[in-house]
This record gives sequence, structure tokens and C-alpha cells, in this order.
Amino acid sequence: MIDGHIHIERGDYTIDWIRQFVDRAVETGLSEIRLLEHNYMFPEFSPMYKEVCEKSDFINDWFKRKAAFKNYDEYLRLIDKVRQEKFPVKIKFGLEVCYFKEYEDLIVDLTKGRGFDFLLGSMHFVDGFGFDHKAELWEGIDVDKTYHRYFEDSVLLAKSKIFDGIGHPDTIGLFGHRPSFSLTDYYEKLASALADSKMYADQNSGAERRCPDTANLGMDKELIKILHKHNVPIITSSDAHIPSDVGYKIRELQELADL
Repeated sequence: MIDGHIHIERGDYTIDWIRQFVDRAVETGLSEIRLLEHNYMFPEFSPMYKEVCEKSDFINDWFKRKAAFKNYDEYLRLIDKVRQEKFPVKIKFGLEVCYFKEYEDLIVDLTKGRGFDFLLGSMHFVDGFGFDHKAELWEGIDVDKTYHRYFEDSVLLAKSKIFDGIGHPDTIGLFGHRPSFSLTDYYEKLASALADSKMYADQNSGAERRCPDTANLGMDKELIKILHKHNVPIITSSDAHIPSDVGYKIRELQELADL
């Protein structure tokens, strides 16, 4: 069993901190964990967020509190240190990158040749709207328009060929908002683009853990079926931010992915 999306941001870059994630992985019967950081943790990526911060006081405040406070080189050194150790589970290291089409070149410049095992591209903003931050931010938002843009940008993410996987592909439904139209065509376009780029899809339990009353556990069943049709690999993940969340509902996610 794999937990393919685990954030280590709440601790120092030490072997002892990594070992806490490993210990929990062993407890939950995992054979592999994939550790990462959000790209916004590092000041090198700050230019990507200029526009979204200008559009929203909330996002601007969030960015000042949460972003650009970690050392990129220190993270890369941690990866090298971990690779020199022996652990009872396989460990891969990567980066979760917010996708903005206009910053594709910057993403490549800052990630190529840095020694990552994988890059996970994720949608967290739609036309500057941080849709997965707080439910209240959806007040006055055109749901259908937001869904259209979300999936159009998700297809561009997949077509960019920058990433190895796409994170939580339909997490836009986190707070229970659903479009008035069928998503089948978008699912087909996304699955086709992922297959062409040889990417995997992230079957993620994080949204359900955050919002159990409004979010699905993992991806929509129709999306899963269409991914299978296009032979897109599916990787289970917890989106853990602390060791105790590692492996959260991984078996249930795998069962759903196997349908």
C-alpha cells in the first residue's frame, strides 16, 4: 500500500522528524510513502502568487502567514540525507506545485535537475479564487463558471508535461458545491491528457478528512472509471500534514479505486 501525498511542513528538516512519518507508515501497513512540501513554502516560488494575493485580501494575509518561510536548499539537503539512511518503508521525495499556466517556465527552472523523485501538480486557485481555503469564500461565486475554469486549467496542467501526477483532481467539490452540468466530457479530456503525459491521478482522502459532511472520499466514481478506461494509474494518498494522519483511509481509497 502506498501513501503518495504526505506533507512534512510542520517540522524541522531532520531525520528524527522523517522517522515519525515512517513509524506511522509501518503501523498502518504501508510499503511506500511519498513526502513533499508545498512549493509556496519556498521564497523562490513567490512570484507565482503575486496576482492571487493582489486579488484577495484573505489570500494575501494567508500567504504572509503561511508562505515563503522555508529554505529550498535545506529541503534538498534533507532529501540527500534521507537517501543515505535505511528505513523499513520505501521513501520518495517530491514537491506539490500550484499550477498557473503563465508560470510553467518558472516551475521548470526551479525544479528540473533538483533530484526530486516526483512532481505533483495541483489546482488550488481558479482565476485567483482560492476555492479550497474557506467555505465562506464561495459566497457570490459562480459555481458553474468556476467548475469550467477549474477543469480547463486541470487539462492544461496535464498537457504541460511538467508533472508526474495530478493532485486531488476534483477537490473543487470540497465544500459541497456541484455544477449544474455533467462533468463527463471534462473527465474524458482530463483522463486523455493524463494518459498522453504518462501521469498518475492522486486518489486523496484529505478533503474528506477536512470536510466529512460535504466532500467525497477520493475521486468521483465516474472519474475513476474514466481514468481506468484511459489506463491512467491511480495512487492512494492521505494528504497528511502530521504523522498521525499518514495512511488515513488508504485501504478504503484503494477499494474505491479498484471498482
